[in-house]
Order: sequence, then C-alpha cells, then structure tokens
Amino acid sequence: MTLLYDVVVVLHLLGMAALVGGYLGVLVRRPPVPAPDLLMVWGARLQVLTGLALVGVAEAALDGDVDHARVAVKLVVAIVVAALAETGSARGRRGATVSPALLHGAGALAVVNVLVAVLWG
Repeated sequence: MTLLYDVVVVLHLLGMAALVGGYLGVLVRRPPVPAPDLLMVWGARLQVLTGLALVGVAEAALDGDVDHARVAVKLVVAIVVAALAETGSARGRRGATVSPALLHGAGALAVVNVLVAVLWG
C-alpha cells in the first residue's frame, strides 16, 4: 500500500507542477491577459483527484492519522482553483474576455495550497 501512496504522491506533485508551471507560462504571454491554458486546467483537475486519493489511501492503510482540518482547507482551495481555471479556460475558448482575476486567482491560490501543505503542522 505504501507503493500506491507514493505513486499517488508523485502524480499529485506533477499536477502541482503543471498548475503552477502553466500559470507562470501564461504570465509571460502579455498583453492582453490570456485564458488559463489546458496545462493549468488539467493540473488543477489532477490536484483535486489525487488529493482525494491520497486522503483515502492514508485513511485506509496508513494508520489513519490524517489532519482533517488541513485536508478540508486544501480541498476547498483546490476546488476553487479548479473552478477558476475551468471558467477562465472556457471563456477563452469562446473568445470572451477573460478577467485577470480568474488567471491570477487560480495561480495565487495554487501557491497558497502549496504553502498550506508545507507549512501547516
């Protein structure tokens, strides 16, 4: 079960790298503010799915010692990041104007989620 957990951690880190890297990649394309690209969208999706899988595996097999408050905070932030990335990407595909708040909100909250993961107890 430890191997499964480690594989899911690697996928979770790759999702984070895609999300934050996609945000940094989009930032260099100015002006105007572009829509979040598919790398950000799929990174956000992967973060939510693998985060849930990590909690499930930890609860089931690894002593069940999970900080549920931290998990709840990270899940809410991850869902907001995914919603912002999805909304911005959809608006960009339709040709509508994308609010900079969508792009910067998704990127900033992704970094906040990393900080919560690393700095919270």
